[in-house]
Amino acid sequence: MSGTFGSISTSASALRYHQAVMEVASGNIANVTTDGYARRRVVGVAAGAPAQPAMWSRYDGHGDGVRIGSVDRLVDPLLDSRARREHGTRSYLDTRAAALARVEASLGEPAGDGISSALTGVRKAWHDLANNPDSPAVRTQVLATSRTLVEAVAAQRRTVETEKADQRMGLLADVGETNTLAVELAATNEAITAARLSGNDPSGLLDARDQLALRLAQLTGGTAVENGQGGLDVTVGGVALVAGNRAGRLDVTSGINPDGTADGLPLGLAVTPPVGATTAVAGLRGEVGGSAELISATLPRLRADIEAVAQALADAVNAAHQAGFDATGAAGQPFFAVDPAAPGGPLVLLLDDPATVAASGTGGGPNLDGGNATAVADALGGPEQGYQRFVTVLGSEVASVRRLATTQHNLTQQVDGARDQLSGVNLDEEMVTMMQAQRAYEAAARVMTTLDSVLDTLINRTGLVR
Repeated sequence: MSGTFGSISTSASALRYHQAVMEVASGNIANVTTDGYARRRVVGVAAGAPAQPAMWSRYDGHGDGVRIGSVDRLVDPLLDSRARREHGTRSYLDTRAAALARVEASLGEPAGDGISSALTGVRKAWHDLANNPDSPAVRTQVLATSRTLVEAVAAQRRTVETEKADQRMGLLADVGETNTLAVELAATNEAITAARLSGNDPSGLLDARDQLALRLAQLTGGTAVENGQGGLDVTVGGVALVAGNRAGRLDVTSGINPDGTADGLPLGLAVTPPVGATTAVAGLRGEVGGSAELISATLPRLRADIEAVAQALADAVNAAHQAGFDATGAAGQPFFAVDPAAPGGPLVLLLDDPATVAASGTGGGPNLDGGNATAVADALGGPEQGYQRFVTVLGSEVASVRRLATTQHNLTQQVDGARDQLSGVNLDEEMVTMMQAQRAYEAAARVMTTLDSVLDTLINRTGLVR
């Protein structure tokens, strides 16, 4: 539209546009600390000639103003996808690193009161018995230090079992949260579709969608792909968990009872998709994947290693002890046994009478020979070296997982930093935007005032004769 009234329409469009710019900038500033908020930007479109010209006339307007083309969220789908993947890997490594660090701390090595300290005490007691084979007090000390060793081994295994129980409870909680988030994401996808169809701004729903998908990735390492309606479809272990406005389920099918106790079966996880049959999944990442690997492989292996140390200790001590003779001259009995099912096991002390401790190397009646006590003390060397290897391997594994977790943490921070540079609210930038929009608004208002003066002259003063 040309002419004075067309200029009024142009300035009015500028007022509306720059008011919207200030409102969006104000919203960005208000949400500067809101988690998951992606800053918005108003995209202006110049209003020009009609797209379809008239047949018998031509357009003679100039500068028809501006209109709001869209209000865009400043996001990069590729960065968002990368962030979900890196966060899933980070959660997986952090879960493993934290659990293994707790197990390592419980060892009490090298300067604590762990198995090494207990073995040192047992060896010293046997050497003391070699020097005083007729002392009931020293014989009692041998049994007392052996009980301490049994308790130290039991404490190690108990720590592993406690960690495994904690991981089972954590896995159940994570699976429950995963299913809740899947339902919420499906509902959010449906709301986004409805908002787009009605012409409403879905930016807030898109922020919530991205947050839900990120948390699902942290829990399961799931992969999210945007569908044609603006929602995100999530797959876990290659099986659909969320498809549009429909959600499936992730379930523990075996290995854990509903109360968190073990059912004696291997751990099994399965996804029931929105459409289709339940499918077993494995190799997940995220917190669920980390806990599943700890429960299925890492912690059972540590328990087996502890039981192997106990078995080696029992075999070495029993062989040496049975080669000697007790205080009455009778042949030595088995000193230790290994019972993985024992409440205080796996190492079990079989003797409780100090007189049955076979310190003598010769039989045939009471004697003061302590040669076999020295042999038993020397026999502890092999199992002790085996335990040291166990501690060294565990320490190396913990250090390796920690290094991987640290590297992954740095990588995740880099990706998050790139996302924040694009999507995060910068107060200085928003202030500049508001001041620019304010000055433009004032200029448009000044145009309106000038046009008002022109119209006043045209309507009220033109043609007057003074």
